[in-house]
Amino acid sequence: MENNKIKIVFATGNSHKLQEINEISKGSGIEFILPPTDFSPDETGSTFEQNSYIKAKEAALISNCIALADDSGLCVEALNGGPGIHSARYAQTPQARIDKLLNNLTDVANRKAKFVCAMTLVDEFGNILCQETGECHGEISKSQSGINGFGYDPIFLVDGYGVTMADMSEDLKNSVSHRSIALNKVISYIQSSLFL
Repeated sequence: MENNKIKIVFATGNSHKLQEINEISKGSGIEFILPPTDFSPDETGSTFEQNSYIKAKEAALISNCIALADDSGLCVEALNGGPGIHSARYAQTPQARIDKLLNNLTDVANRKAKFVCAMTLVDEFGNILCQETGECHGEISKSQSGINGFGYDPIFLVDGYGVTMADMSEDLKNSVSHRSIALNKVISYIQSSLFL
C-alpha cells in the first residue's frame, strides 16, 4: 500500500465531493480515489440507502476494489421531505434548484430542513460491509448567502450556527456536515476491521 494508506474507490464523478471526503478523512490512513472509468449508474432506488448501494456496487465491480458511495440530499419538512432523493434532479442547474426551492417556500412559515447522507461500503464483489447515515439539521433561509460549498449550501442555515453552510469555512463545514457524520462512522468501521 503506497504511503501506508489503504485506497478505496469512491463512487463519484464529482471531483469536488472526492476532495471533500479526502479532507474529512485526513489522518485516517485511508485515501479515496475515483473509479477507473466514467461512472454514471442509474439511481433507481427509492431511498438514499438504496441509491448509495447501487453506486457502490457498480464502482466495486468496474474497479475490482472495495468501494464506498454516498447518496445525499435535502429534505424539507414543508415539502413532505422533498426534494429528497431527487435533490440533484430538482431542476436543471444548481442555481435553478435553489430558485425553485425558494419559490416553493414563498410565504411558508415552517422552513425546517435537514441534509441527509447515506453511505455504503462494499467489497470488490458488491457485498455490503457497512452502511451508515448522517444528518445535519437546519432551516431554509429566505435568500442566498456565502460562496463556499455547492448544491443547496447557500440557503441552508445550520442549527446552532446562524449562518448558511456556504458561509462556513471548509474545516467547520467538514466537522458538522451530514457527509462528515456518515463518513466518520464508516472510517471507524474500517479502522476497527481488518483493513488497517
